[in-house]
Amino acid sequence: KLASEGLFDPNIKKKLPRIPKKVGVITASTGAAVKDIISTINRRFPLTEIILFPTLVQGEGAKENIVRMLKKADESDVDVIILGRGGGSIEDLWAFNEEIVARQIYMTNKPVVSAVGHEIDYTISDFVADLRAPTPTAAAELVVPNKLEITRYLNDYKARIVSVITKKLSNYEEVLDKYKNKSTKDLKEMIEKHKQSELDLLDFDAQKRKKARKARQKLFYTMEHLEIMQKNKESLYTVDKAIEDIKVAFDELETVEEKYDNNKLPKDF
Repeated sequence: KLASEGLFDPNIKKKLPRIPKKVGVITASTGAAVKDIISTINRRFPLTEIILFPTLVQGEGAKENIVRMLKKADESDVDVIILGRGGGSIEDLWAFNEEIVARQIYMTNKPVVSAVGHEIDYTISDFVADLRAPTPTAAAELVVPNKLEITRYLNDYKARIVSVITKKLSNYEEVLDKYKNKSTKDLKEMIEKHKQSELDLLDFDAQKRKKARKARQKLFYTMEHLEIMQKNKESLYTVDKAIEDIKVAFDELETVEEKYDNNKLPKDF
């Protein structure tokens, strides 16, 4: 029934926070389970705060009490919830097989880790929860990171940052060393050379436009002269000469444009 409704669907399981600030623990306030969870969390990552939501874990009223504590933990500011108890008989664990408990786990917005009994024990709560732990101690280990692993990670990250910064500083030092030995006069000369390169480039464009304009003027003048000669019916020799002048003018114009369009600037420009 619960499976058909999607309560066991692995695709809806919530991910546990990597470093929880607060962990809610729903279990009996006395017994080995709560002690194991607290000691394991304090050993692995003592910065995490533990909030205990004490509940009955077996007998009459246990299932209602578990549901009430799940609601209370879900409304609190904990980041993840451990729901569990120590080992016992199937009858002792039966509250975690109850439908109202399973449905409340499913409706809980916070990630829930089920840790009921020993490794060989399975309850419906294990299948509905976002993660099953074989024991309460294992649940605590899954919920919080190991402080030694976090310390190693931070040290590695620090080393990488220092390496990158050191490399960048070294590159900057090389640039500074390159220029600090140059005199003020040398630096001024470099600036003036750059300015002159820019002026030469502007002059280069001006020369190109001037020569192209002259070539076009010569072409237009020759063509106009040809029209006048044709109207006056001058000799064929004179017309042929004019046509030759036009060809020369065309060649000159193309030479000017090709020269300046294909010319490569010097590398020091």
